[in-house]
Amino acid sequence: MNKTVFEITKMDCPSEENLIRMKLDGISSIANLDFDIPNRKLTVFHSEEIDQIERSVIELNLGGKKISTEHTDQTEFKENENQKKLLWSVLIINFCFFIIEMTTGIISKSMGLVADSLDMLADSFVYGISLFAVGGTVIKKKRIAKLAGYFQITLAIIGFVEVLRRFFGDEKLPNFSTMIIVSIFALIANGICLYILQKSKSKEEAHMKASMIFTSNDVIINLGVIIAGVLVNWLSSSKPDLIIGTIVFILVIQGAFRILKLSK
Repeated sequence: MNKTVFEITKMDCPSEENLIRMKLDGISSIANLDFDIPNRKLTVFHSEEIDQIERSVIELNLGGKKISTEHTDQTEFKENENQKKLLWSVLIINFCFFIIEMTTGIISKSMGLVADSLDMLADSFVYGISLFAVGGTVIKKKRIAKLAGYFQITLAIIGFVEVLRRFFGDEKLPNFSTMIIVSIFALIANGICLYILQKSKSKEEAHMKASMIFTSNDVIINLGVIIAGVLVNWLSSSKPDLIIGTIVFILVIQGAFRILKLSK
């Protein structure tokens, strides 16, 4: 048995972990995957050469780089029996906030909330692919990934068109208080999701979990929408909301392309 350590610089939260798991699924030489999200490290226990595994990691464009490979006598690995239950928990939280943010975003005329709702939906897709294709074939997983990726891109493009329409049109200001309040709750929800999943993997110290939470892209996006809400009120302009919406739509499309890579 060999043990290879990868540094994954863009592995910010469990969503990226699930993308990596799906990408490496089907490689028979892999015995176990050990993720260290706070330190952005992936340890692969495998029986054959690392070339195929390394190519797959690099293809995801998550900043994957091999650090070391060494022989190990470890052949038994502790499996997490609650993984499926935990994935269901975070999927439900993410999907509920997709509905909440999409609804409140439309009502309050905030593109920032609408865009963030799609980011929540993107995470739901990743967890959903992991769950619904458990025990299924690699072909089944690839089909689901392709549908999820194209659907996500379609929604993001519609969002871009709406941003342009509002940028050049004469729209009412978004409700800044709704933007801020809903984003604070979304921030808490993302923190809970990351805590639940990380807790299932190890008994790390609380400060390490907090470090992981506050370096995640999802949390940064939530903070961005909150700041945009403050600026909308301060400047009496919808431009901050449109700017943060555009940024998040770009991130959503990038995530969609990562999902589509799994279908190849």
